[in-house]
Amino acid sequence: MLSQSIVVFSKNYLPISQINIKRAITLLITGKAEPLDFNQGKGIAVHSPTMILIVPYQIRLTVTPVERAWRAPTLNRREILRRDKHTCQYCGSTKNLTIDHVIPRSKGGKHVWDNVVTACERCNNRKGDRTPLQANMILQTIPQQPSHPALNFAAQFWREHHLDN
Repeated sequence: MLSQSIVVFSKNYLPISQINIKRAITLLITGKAEPLDFNQGKGIAVHSPTMILIVPYQIRLTVTPVERAWRAPTLNRREILRRDKHTCQYCGSTKNLTIDHVIPRSKGGKHVWDNVVTACERCNNRKGDRTPLQANMILQTIPQQPSHPALNFAAQFWREHHLDN
């Protein structure tokens, strides 16, 4: 039970992370967080020798944490593979992966997040020095710069949790 996850919202109601129940209790008792009642009073009952504490599934911070500056990761092979989930963006293969410039550098394409994708050797050779349109190949996802982890968490949270009012 103590490993149960609690969702933490920022002061402006942006879901920012998940924490364990022990950390949630500490934040609630010290006044650094307040309960959110998305689940109409439902929560996790934690028993102590003198009381029963109902810990909500979501809490909202009442203090503003000092945010560290976040920068997009350096554009390199490891980060491109991570962004593309180690999968060819043309055929879905996970073998013999290379980096492909969507618009070839010889045609004026830049070495930037929006122009590089993971491709298997076969697709990269098939595409050659052409654009995907010229090679009659379709990208599975549009390449883009990685976004802030808190925004990714928030988007995933709202996709997974359809909170009933």
